[in-house]
Amino acid sequence: MNFKRIAIPCCLLLFFFDLYAQQFGGHPSYHKWRQINTDTVRLIFPKGLEATATDIVNTAHQMARRTSFSIGDNVRKINIVLQNETTISNGYVGLGPRRSEFQLTPLQNSFELGSINWPHTLALHEYRHVQQYNNFRKGISKVFYYLFGEQGQELANSTAIPNWFWEGDAVYQETIMSGQGRGRLPFFFNGYRSLWAAGKNYSWMKLRNGSLQDYVPNHYQLGYMLVAYGREKYGEDFWRKVTEDAVRFKGITYPFQQAIKKYSGASYARFRTDAFRYFKLDPDKSPLPDRAALDASRQKHFSANEEFPQWIDTSHLIYVHSSYKAIASFHIRNVNDGSENRIRAFDISLDNYFSYKNGRVVYTSLKPDTRWGWQDYGIIKILILSTGRQESIAGKTKYFSPDIDASGKNIVAVHVGNDGRSELHLLKNKKLLRRWSAQKYFYTYPKFLDSASVVSAVRDTTGRMLLVKVNLETGRHVPLTPAINGVIGFMQVKDDTITFTASRNGHDELFCIAGNKLFQFEPAADNILTGSYHLSILNGKYCWSDYTATGIKIYTADAASANWIPLSQNDFTRNDPPFDSPAFKQTQPVYSNKTFPVTRYRKSFSLFNVHSWRPVITDPEYTFSLISENILNTLHSEIFATYNRNEKSKQLGFVATYGALFPWIRAGANYTMDRQARFSGEPVFWNEWEGNAGFIIPLNLTSGRNYRNLSFGTDIVYNKRYYTGIFKDTFDNRGFAYLNSFLTFTNQIQKARKQVYPRFAQTLFMRYSHAVTVFTGRQFLATADWYFPGLALTHNLVLNTAFHLRDTMQKIRFSNSFPFSRGYIAENFHRMIKAGADYHFPLVYPDWGFGSIVFFQRIRMAAFYDYTNVLDYSNTGNIYRNEYRSVGAELFFDTKWWNQQSVSFGIRYSRLLDNEEQNIGPNQWEIILPVNLQTRN
Repeated sequence: MNFKRIAIPCCLLLFFFDLYAQQFGGHPSYHKWRQINTDTVRLIFPKGLEATATDIVNTAHQMARRTSFSIGDNVRKINIVLQNETTISNGYVGLGPRRSEFQLTPLQNSFELGSINWPHTLALHEYRHVQQYNNFRKGISKVFYYLFGEQGQELANSTAIPNWFWEGDAVYQETIMSGQGRGRLPFFFNGYRSLWAAGKNYSWMKLRNGSLQDYVPNHYQLGYMLVAYGREKYGEDFWRKVTEDAVRFKGITYPFQQAIKKYSGASYARFRTDAFRYFKLDPDKSPLPDRAALDASRQKHFSANEEFPQWIDTSHLIYVHSSYKAIASFHIRNVNDGSENRIRAFDISLDNYFSYKNGRVVYTSLKPDTRWGWQDYGIIKILILSTGRQESIAGKTKYFSPDIDASGKNIVAVHVGNDGRSELHLLKNKKLLRRWSAQKYFYTYPKFLDSASVVSAVRDTTGRMLLVKVNLETGRHVPLTPAINGVIGFMQVKDDTITFTASRNGHDELFCIAGNKLFQFEPAADNILTGSYHLSILNGKYCWSDYTATGIKIYTADAASANWIPLSQNDFTRNDPPFDSPAFKQTQPVYSNKTFPVTRYRKSFSLFNVHSWRPVITDPEYTFSLISENILNTLHSEIFATYNRNEKSKQLGFVATYGALFPWIRAGANYTMDRQARFSGEPVFWNEWEGNAGFIIPLNLTSGRNYRNLSFGTDIVYNKRYYTGIFKDTFDNRGFAYLNSFLTFTNQIQKARKQVYPRFAQTLFMRYSHAVTVFTGRQFLATADWYFPGLALTHNLVLNTAFHLRDTMQKIRFSNSFPFSRGYIAENFHRMIKAGADYHFPLVYPDWGFGSIVFFQRIRMAAFYDYTNVLDYSNTGNIYRNEYRSVGAELFFDTKWWNQQSVSFGIRYSRLLDNEEQNIGPNQWEIILPVNLQTRN
């Protein structure tokens, strides 16, 4: 075995193992689960979703049979859990444990994810990830699986295969195996088209790692183009051969790149260049001089997104403004002089969509359930511009895309039930007045036409879209446009004119219906290469948003500069894919109606499911653990062995947390051998047994503009020591019990991309430990951090405070985690009080890296001052008082390693102002270990 082939995975292994952020204990205990269990998939779902589950199982079976030639023939059974009580549209496949979860609520925005059946799209996309994992356990990756379990395979696979391939390959599958997919959506290509149009030629490493100052499309868009080009140019089995070599780590370095060169005959750099040229509209010409592209080319960095503009009057419009420095907020712009007035920050939401009428704004915000992580709600918000006051239509509802009428009393919104069906709800004075549904339609973006009707963009059962008029009295649906294979959305209504965006001829373009006639809107010299959205009309004035390389920008025009092109129904229904691909013509969409038996799924099934075994190094402790977690993520358990290099002690233990009840229950036990300390200059040796049991109550209090979390709990701990050696009979061997209680609370506003910390936030931690048997002992600790705005939007002033108090009996010494003044050796005094201040600010955004190894996104700095006041009592009753002050600076590097692992680390210099007591030098330097580690989601 070549050691160089595994050097990179081994280094990563020391850094990180928790690869997925999953919802632990997110399901209410009253859920009744069903399953379809086949040789290919076990699908676990709530009762009532049998039809959806059957389609997903059929799709998985079809994919395993029809697309294995392009990735590999290995089929391993996968567990998939359907989540139907969240408003978020998403899904994932992960290892550790090996499972997948589908979040079934469809997105309102059809331009982003498409209009075909959402669970079907999820199955096409996510099962490709299953196929990837099924066939990536080979060579060195297989060795890592044997050494460390599923998380070991995940680590090796993530090192060998770049994240752009994982997602690009899955998007390609959803595209060729359906009638749509993101590869046929013009919106999906806006990112790179906008860069090419503006002449922004970023380096490969910047395209891979992103930027904090420039807009860079994500790895889904990048990956799709590279994967599609590889398939089209070098054959359907090209990526199968490349990935098989890569996961085996063939080649000394960069196995994936070397495999591409081996099977394409082109260098990795040449392969990328050719792939980009394949997707450019006209690569041999300079970027077209349209207004949006020219404006973006004149701006050095990303400026802001300006979305959903709507006229207040002919001089003012309201829209949502967001940037890398500032969170989304409502702005009013005077179009005559360009002046801006910020109204209010947007509440926490899934998107920035809103509607405006007669001084009122209506939109939905996200409200998580207080207890259950897989439940959240869409709450309607009404903002009164004249007063700045905001009202809520609360309740455990799943509302989307509301519109308000001129009276301000009536609201129409889309409601999506847990069964996946959508309805139009009419609310009057915050009360549900009427509802409509049509079995064949999924509603998006409804708008009042008048007091008796609304218009909505709808998706039919085949994924085609059209506009329909719904009578509010009878519920009758009348088509206003023919159905198209493209997508439609973002309507606005003014009198008898309906404006909207639809995809046509590979672009998202603006249209309107006026007098029952269909027109295309073409403003002069505007956007040619990317999409236009959110057209609003008022008295001969027009405003809309164009997608550019420096943000989504608002443009305005008057009647004299607008060009209205009449369209026939045949013209409107013509919708070509973004590029001509033989794969689109060869592959038929995947549908099957085979039925499967549905049985009960027992929650107790495979509660103990050991999936990984991993080393954890936190010097001086070295730990090896066996990790277990069941498929429903309700029981997490761990068996571990730890060696302490300083004490030369050995520990064996077990911990478990059960999260299916309220509160969570946790328990554990450990036995430590060969512990040691010194007493009167002599070594003391003992073995120690400790067991604990307790509960945790985690509460998500997020609402409005603030993320809030409260968690508290108590453990009862029993400790028994067995002294050995010469002091065997000197110390008290009696076991004792103590209670260990804690509380944590965080409150923060939303954070923009460039902001290291929120501009306003508070964190609080309290812990109280006290003995309840045999001995007397108490200890209390409280720490709090207070975040405030700095001199600039990306600066923060952070105040940190702490208080520690323990008893003077010295019968029991509890562990000490007091945040001592930086630079000093932390000590455990009877009473300690801490106050400090940090000022954080960015220095530079290099957007530079080398060798696809490390990429520097930001270098930032913090100046600090720490003050700790201590009081202590000696065995003789003497009182000790002192102060420990330090000042200094910290330099942080925000980086990405191997183009996908985010790592922040730093260097600290501390100048000690009271260093005599500890007999150390006044100048202290420290390496700040990684403060965040993330990987592919």
